[in-house]
Amino acid sequence: MTHFVLVHGAWHGPWCWSFLTESLRDNGHTATAVELPSDDPTAGAEQYARVIAHEVNDTGSVVVGHSMSGLALPLVPALANVSALIYLAALLPEPGRSWRDQLTETRPMADWFYANALPEQCRDDQGRTEWPSHVAEQLFFHDCEPDVRSRAAQKLRPQAATPVAEISPVEQFASVPSYYVMGREDRAVSRTWAAGAAADRLGVSVRWIDGAHSPFLARPAELARTLAALATEPVQDKIP
Repeated sequence: MTHFVLVHGAWHGPWCWSFLTESLRDNGHTATAVELPSDDPTAGAEQYARVIAHEVNDTGSVVVGHSMSGLALPLVPALANVSALIYLAALLPEPGRSWRDQLTETRPMADWFYANALPEQCRDDQGRTEWPSHVAEQLFFHDCEPDVRSRAAQKLRPQAATPVAEISPVEQFASVPSYYVMGREDRAVSRTWAAGAAADRLGVSVRWIDGAHSPFLARPAELARTLAALATEPVQDKIP
């Protein structure tokens, strides 16, 4: 049995893991869904990492980080007994630089994001980003069942800019076993960027699965099987 700590990405919350948590439990595992202080403008990657670490079992947990939470994931093993890290369609930090710095020099987001989503992104009176529901449905949940897609888009909350604006506090990537999983139809994160960044920063190849940016809602049973298999996989040599 493996204990999974599930960490949502920007704009989301622990609610997004409910289907996956059920699938993991059906397969004999346990899971805890973290609630990040995503809407708090004072909270950056270090605060996120402390919140995540608080949910790690003393005996060890596999931490799964989706999308923006990847910016905090490498900090967690220094704070808690992490057995492995699984980056799920995740942003990856670059030591000494902010995510905004990366955006100015590379194209880490998918073409669909730049063309169809970014022009419609909104900000509230605290400068936190938000998405109109119709945009969120197509960006994050387009391969989900219609009712799931609609409910998920309505549950999104504002995301503060601190984790993407701050210089990354990550000095080096954790030495624990690390994996990168991504859907072939992702409209948020660039598949080309993810493949290169996973190889360069984590020393691993992407594990491709069917679907888009939110497999925990669209294909929870398949994702549960993938995560469980990785949790018990013998440690592989990294890409040289």
